[in-house]
Order: sequence, then structure tokens, then C-alpha cells
Amino acid sequence: MLLKNKNAVIYGGGGAIARAFAREGARVFLAGRTLAKLDGVAKDISAAGGVAETAQVDALDEQSVEKHIAEVAKKAGGNDVSFNAIGMEDVQGTPLTEMSLEEFTRPIAIATRTQFLTAKAVAPHMIKKGSGVIMMITATPSRIGWPLVGGFGTACAALESLSRQLAAELGPQGVRVVCLRSAGSPESIPDTLDAFAAGKGADT
Repeated sequence: MLLKNKNAVIYGGGGAIARAFAREGARVFLAGRTLAKLDGVAKDISAAGGVAETAQVDALDEQSVEKHIAEVAKKAGGNDVSFNAIGMEDVQGTPLTEMSLEEFTRPIAIATRTQFLTAKAVAPHMIKKGSGVIMMITATPSRIGWPLVGGFGTACAALESLSRQLAAELGPQGVRVVCLRSAGSPESIPDTLDAFAAGKGADT
């Protein structure tokens, strides 16, 4: 198994991501605001023979993030992987010229704040070990003009820029920063449809 004896903190539930890490042998720490969702994923991982723990963490709150990371480091002996899969609460399906400023800026603010805070919290622990991986995920609109995605594309572009800067600063200290650009995933389809429907004032 590729991740045997590794500890992975996953923000936002990330069901498919968490299960994949667990299948590869990682001890998974699920962090998010809704424990019921996290507990369901953890239960599935445990049933499959993996190890998973959950914690209620608000990734928008600096103290909450730092406290949790410190607890994981103390309990598990270090932080090997941090994967932030926090949702951006973006509105899609509405032209930019018809969006409110708040609708446009919300995903940008959420994405950059949570990714910055989670990376900032875990980096010192990884630097101390001289190893670790900080992971982010974006999507195709980060580099290609894509209609009706609101602030989502701008948020993704900002995250890719953040990941490059972090990589330049942390790489020499043994910490890798990886940004995955996804073309979409099956478990994201319902959320995407809901976002488009909300933008058009329709039901899915």
C-alpha cells in the first residue's frame, strides 16, 4: 500500500478522496463542520478495514484549524498529508453581469481563506519533519474561459497561484505542494447541478 503508516488530514469530508487514501493504507483524519457526514464516511472506511477519525473543524476559523492540526500531530506523531476539499459555496448558471458582488466573491474568499489557513497550520509540522504533502484541488475553469461558473473559475485560478507560491517557499524545506486540476468527479455532479439550478431559480 502506497500510504501505509502515513497520516492524512482531509478537510470537507471528501468521501471518495478519504476512501481512496484509506485503501492505500493511510490513517485518515476527517475534518469538517458537519459531523454526521464525516461519521458516515468514517464508518464506511472502518467497515472496509481502514482507520478513520472525525473532528468538527471550521476551516474558516484559524484557531479551530491550528488546534486540530496540533492534536493530530500529537496523537499520530506527525502530519504527512493535508488535503483541503472544502466546498466554495459558489453560484453557477448565472451570467457574471447578472450576479451580485457577494455571489461572485464568496467562493473566492472561502477558497483562498480555507486553503491558506490549512496550509499555514500544517506547514510548520511538516517542515519540522522535513517532509509532507499539501494538496489542493481545482477545476478546468481555472485556465479556460468557461461560461456561467460565476466566481468559481476565478477562485480556482487563485488557488493554483497560491499553490505555486507555497511550493516555491516550502519545497526547499522538504514539503511538496500539489494542486490537482480535476475535470469533474461523479460525487460532485449533484452539487454542480444544484449550483446551476440555484443560479437559474429552478429545481433539480
